[in-house]
Amino acid sequence: MKEIEDTKNYRPIEQIDVSASQDIVELMDKFNNMGFNAKRLAQACQIYENMCKEKECVKFFSLSGALVPVGLQKVIYDFIKEGFIDVLVTTGANLTHDVGEALGDHHLQGFSSDDIKIDSHLHEEHLNRIFDVFMPNKIYENMEDWIHSFKIDHKASVKETLWALGAKLPKESHSILQICSEKKIPIYCPAFTDSGLGMQLSFAYPSMNLNQFEDLQEMINKAWDTKVAGVFIAGGGVPKNFIFQALQFSPNSGKYVVQVTTDAQVSAGGLSSASLSEAISWGKVAANGKSETVQVHMDCTIALPIILAFLKQKKQLGII
Repeated sequence: MKEIEDTKNYRPIEQIDVSASQDIVELMDKFNNMGFNAKRLAQACQIYENMCKEKECVKFFSLSGALVPVGLQKVIYDFIKEGFIDVLVTTGANLTHDVGEALGDHHLQGFSSDDIKIDSHLHEEHLNRIFDVFMPNKIYENMEDWIHSFKIDHKASVKETLWALGAKLPKESHSILQICSEKKIPIYCPAFTDSGLGMQLSFAYPSMNLNQFEDLQEMINKAWDTKVAGVFIAGGGVPKNFIFQALQFSPNSGKYVVQVTTDAQVSAGGLSSASLSEAISWGKVAANGKSETVQVHMDCTIALPIILAFLKQKKQLGII
């Protein structure tokens, strides 16, 4: 237990800041002449660049996995700030962690463990483990106080509610919710009740009845109205399906589609690991060679900062 005796000495997770990088652009040029996931990552960068170049392309971004607690809050914030995301679909978990960080609390650098005794001790210390990252319970406590400090519409859509919450967060916090609210970027969370933030709102407003179907109709309308659809999928799960099902039930399909995921067991039939080729059969991705797609089997914590540095450099050079 020596490693967890003094929890006060745990360092906070750094929400990393990514700059434009010509070195990354040159590295991706080299990766493009390789194979395996090096080549696929280079292709992902190129496809995202093409999405940004095509002015009529609506860039749908799907976000899942514990990406805020691991240190990618500002990376996602910058994707939005720089104009690389037009529509964001995310899990409620990332929004929960986003609010916690925005309110001044921090996730901690911890360690992984297979020892029940260690995890039991962490529970006693009010620390929740996400592989090798710890989330203190006080994040929930401070979030509860914050939610009780203002009033919100009990019957708004989830998107409108998230915008309202974002407007209450500090501008300097690099919050995903805050920048979406400020820039009026549609942010959808189809499984919002499956999150700590959703639960906190239900505790504060027991009569709350958020309109999930309004978000669904908006998403379908966006899929119908877009002339060119580009989809970037970080992870998989519900956010991936929310975008894809809207395209499935519209006359449009994804022209540009990138997925970065560690899920690769396609024979299990799960959507997170399903190939983008399979999505063609559903009408989610454009058929007959009319789409540019790549599936990168890589940890998003590695891929997303690289893609952001690549895009920032291309923007700085006036290419996108």
